[in-house]
Amino acid sequence: MTTTIPEIRTNTEAKMDQSIAAFKNNLTKIRTGRANPALLDTVQVDYYGSSVPISQVANVSLLDARTISVQPWEKGMGAKIEKAIRESDLGLNPASMGDLIRVPMPAMSEERRKEMTKLVRNEGESAKIAVRNLRRDANDAVKKLVKDKQASEDDQKRAEGDIQKVTDRHIAAIDQMVASKEQEILAV
Repeated sequence: MTTTIPEIRTNTEAKMDQSIAAFKNNLTKIRTGRANPALLDTVQVDYYGSSVPISQVANVSLLDARTISVQPWEKGMGAKIEKAIRESDLGLNPASMGDLIRVPMPAMSEERRKEMTKLVRNEGESAKIAVRNLRRDANDAVKKLVKDKQASEDDQKRAEGDIQKVTDRHIAAIDQMVASKEQEILAV
């Protein structure tokens, strides 16, 4: 259990940073019109009985702005990788060309772009909620210290102010990421 106000603040900031990292990771999974090798990071492929990310059994790179290339390291993996990409929830349709698998990015319709921006906003809102919950937990921990007479009420006010500043900074960062991802999606 954290015992001092600085420890509570440090732990809270670290957890908020983790929330932002998780949000950033979720944003890479949201498809824009452009190809991005990170898009396939979440796709798992069966490799001798265990499920592994594609990047561990193949070289994933960009052929051009709208095409990802996947080069399996073993001969027999091509069909499995192609099947895994097709069955993922990314809506991609890979095509084999010998050893190379080409994954073209379909052009997004205006409607699809709007859906994607909504998805980005929802992800952003979830990240903000996570950050606000961490703020609440930190404030509760500070109140407990005051109640147990391990900190004064002045310390509590100062700590809550510091925690609020950290929260505001993280929420601004989330808003910034949402805005830039929306621009990326809406760019034709």
